[in-house]
Formats: sequence, C-alpha cells, structure tokens
Amino acid sequence: MPDEPSPLAGFAGGTEWIIDASGCCEAHLRDATRLRAVCDDVVADLGLSVVGEPQLHTFPEPGGVTALYLLSESHLACHTYPEFGFATFNLYCCRRRRAWDWESELVQRLEAESVTVRQVAREMRSSVLAKEGLKP
Repeated sequence: MPDEPSPLAGFAGGTEWIIDASGCCEAHLRDATRLRAVCDDVVADLGLSVVGEPQLHTFPEPGGVTALYLLSESHLACHTYPEFGFATFNLYCCRRRRAWDWESELVQRLEAESVTVRQVAREMRSSVLAKEGLKP
C-alpha cells in the first residue's frame, strides 16, 4: 500500500489580514447589501472559493451588520458598529495570496477616514514541519 501524502503536504501556513476602518458613514455600516458587495468583491478579486452561502445578520439599531464567509481557503468576517463609525474585517487564507487594496476600497465604499491593515504570516514551527518530513 503506497504511503498516503501528509495532510500538511504543501501547507504554507497562509496569511491573515486584520482590518480596522474608522470614521465610516453610519448609514453604510447598516447597509447589508453594501457590505455584502465589499465581501463579494474581496472573494472575487482574490479568486477565493465560498463554501455554502455567506451568512449576514443585521442587528436592530443602533447595531450594524455581521457577515461571515466560509471559504475553502479559510474565512472572511466583517463586523460593523455604526454607532461608532467603525468596521472590522478579518481575512485568513491558508495559502499565500496577494493583498487586497483594503485602504482605498474602504475609504471609497464606506467613506472611512482611516483604515489600518495588519498582515500576519501564519507559519508552522520548524519542529512540526520536521516531524512531518516537510521543508519550510
């Protein structure tokens, strides 16, 4: 019986983006259609694959919208706080991807005054890779 490939074969750890948008238009942060369009464009522009249907929930005022996308590459989440003019996004991809232009897109689409994008490399430690017989 041939050796089965390790479930970690080809796994690079991926990248996570953590985005905070401040000073956003309150009405835009309550608009589930607008927020879905932002998330749909992230998915399309980066060539990601949605598993099932995206979940969006609009909270009663003064609340905002939460959007969750299950991706074959991991997940995309959005939470808005209209009462504070604040939106957060989190995108984790288990394979390396190019960055999306969060800053200019959220300034345009949500009228954000400030957008902070943090990019985190998610990588396994060498000892785990060695145990699996993989190279970093």
